[in-house]
Amino acid sequence: MAERLNREDFDNKILQPGKLVLIDFYSDSCVPCKRMSPLLAELEEHYADSLYVGKVNVAYETELVERYEVGTAPTLIFFKDGKQLERLTGMQKKANLEKIIEENREV
Repeated sequence: MAERLNREDFDNKILQPGKLVLIDFYSDSCVPCKRMSPLLAELEEHYADSLYVGKVNVAYETELVERYEVGTAPTLIFFKDGKQLERLTGMQKKANLEKIIEENREV
């Protein structure tokens, strides 16, 4: 299950050495966000050795929302070594997410 992050621990989590990081900016009232959650959990389990998945609630973490200019939920941002690699908004297909993971993860 993806770890819920706040501004205090966010920077440390996106700097995880050797791992691709996927942050899900979500809202509790967002239906697409709820539908994405099981898919993200599946990806986190499948790629456990090379992918970290975290969640940021847009209603409570406005500082992070502003810093990363998140305008809609869900917004998925991939990071590597603290740098943003990819940004996706709205519902995503598993194949699309797997492609990004495969292209950017360290084995």
